[in-house]
Amino acid sequence: TNEMATPEDLRSNAEYIRMGDIIVDVPGGSNNHNYANVTLIVELARLHGVHAVWAGWGHASEKPALPNSLAKSDPPIKFIGPAGPPMYALGDKIGSTIIAQNAGVPCIAWNGADVVAEYDVESGTLPEEAFQQACVVSAADASAAAEKIGLPIMIKASEGGGGKGIRMVNNMDDVANAYRQVCGEVPGSPIFIMKLSTNSRHLEVQLLADEYGNAIALNGRDCSVQRRHQKIIEEGPPVAASPEVWKKMEDAAVSLAKA
Repeated sequence: TNEMATPEDLRSNAEYIRMGDIIVDVPGGSNNHNYANVTLIVELARLHGVHAVWAGWGHASEKPALPNSLAKSDPPIKFIGPAGPPMYALGDKIGSTIIAQNAGVPCIAWNGADVVAEYDVESGTLPEEAFQQACVVSAADASAAAEKIGLPIMIKASEGGGGKGIRMVNNMDDVANAYRQVCGEVPGSPIFIMKLSTNSRHLEVQLLADEYGNAIALNGRDCSVQRRHQKIIEEGPPVAASPEVWKKMEDAAVSLAKA
């Protein structure tokens, strides 16, 4: 195996470096100079003639450009992870929820609950009309959606993350202002509204899937320990859900992976 390593990781004697056969030096500093730099990863993969690339977690692992670029290499290089189109589709909060509910996955009440759409597996896209149906485009729309869903709600930016572009609302008088705040934090992002689930746990199902349409669930993790809407600790196996409920969650996750 060939392992990319920054000067910082080399100094820390990281375990993954000790496991590698060949160490490939990459620039240090922020991850856009190394582990999140798709162009660098693809160039090094081609230079060293590797057969496959595993990007781990975070960094470039969730960038559709990585599997897409590797697939266009000559010869093509396998990406150990989802293909570009489904990664793109599920990376959008609105689009992924539409896909999930149309795959039969139980979803919490939200403003796009009535949207029916066919997901294009090849391109990783939904019909634009269906996507727009699920977007909240004005403060008036936000108030109407809040009335329909019922308080409390979460107003969220589809392209938000890291605690930005998200507001909890408990009072109808605050909906319009919260909507404008979300729009201001993530300019240009589509907005949607979901029912707030109180006294809940953040449980994730871990999946293993292949390019032939097979998928299985490999238990999961409890990611409820958070700060500012960001996970701090992930615990496994999750014990908050009963075995019966957890089995239903695993089945739903597999259905989504196969959609």
